Amino acid sequence: MNEAVATVLGEAFPDRSVERLTAAGVSWNGANETVGVVFADGARAFCKVAVDGDGTRVARELAVLRHVTTRRPIAAPEVLAADSGAGVPYLITAPAPGRELLGVWEELGEGDGGEADREALLRRVGATLATLHAARFDRHAEIVGGDGRGGLDLDPAPWPDVLLKTIDRTREIGTSERLADHYDAVIDCVEANRDRLCDAPAALLHGDVAMPNLFVDDAGAGRGGGVEEDDGLAPIDWELADVGDPARDLVRAEDQLLNGFDSEGPERYAAALRAGYRERAGGLPEGFAARRPVYEVVRMLGRSGFIDQWTTHLDEPTDALVERAEAELRARLAAV
Repeated sequence: MNEAVATVLGEAFPDRSVERLTAAGVSWNGANETVGVVFADGARAFCKVAVDGDGTRVARELAVLRHVTTRRPIAAPEVLAADSGAGVPYLITAPAPGRELLGVWEELGEGDGGEADREALLRRVGATLATLHAARFDRHAEIVGGDGRGGLDLDPAPWPDVLLKTIDRTREIGTSERLADHYDAVIDCVEANRDRLCDAPAALLHGDVAMPNLFVDDAGAGRGGGVEEDDGLAPIDWELADVGDPARDLVRAEDQLLNGFDSEGPERYAAALRAGYRERAGGLPEGFAARRPVYEVVRMLGRSGFIDQWTTHLDEPTDALVERAEAELRARLAAV
């Protein structure tokens, strides 16, 4: 057992025996380690530790998990134990309800009508995002913690500055500095478009809507949540959440769910995601089209900062991917 994980589990559950640890899926976050835990009594959990010793991500995720489970009609894993101030900061949760979206997605593509079923699933994802974004905040802000009862502790700042902090966090968790100059180019783009960004609405953003971070719980769909019905989707991994422009969350979700390194998924799938959002919210976020090109530039860091991971994932030479990333960034900057 990893020493950090062993320390955390001993601190959090001193009277429980661990039978084994299991893989928790693929992660491109170099600052965390996450493992599945099987206790001797058969109970399961997931343990995330900040291997870099920085507890701010744990504090943020813990606060948002408590917020969405107490104040929003959105399912999320139960928090079993957490300590953002420990020598090894950690967050331990129960398993998310349902099945990982990726597995459901792959199964839907195997039979007749699979495309229509996938579109229906994406409409549910869009609706869940709209539900998350429904409550508006007075100001944009970083989330720095919570009050333990579902309230969020916020550090307000103009949206461009909050967005720049997310770029800093991407650099922190990135796994490659091969294209470090891309960070500077993206920062310059955000600074040059401050006026375009400043008037964006302010909502709670998930910040990392990828297939491994969504669980489909058909048994839970339709449960009343106090405001709207639960869509049967449970997001996990909230550590990149902030209070920002909902258009950014929607652009990122479309990219992470549907696109490849330098290719776009079928337009009908993107349209289904946006349709689900519109149906729930009454329309796309205000200013979506105007700000989208800036967020597509920012999304390049999901390639540039993890080029080594993409090399392994695509089984292609790093130099070839670097060349393609350079060309893609130039194209996106030109479109702003």
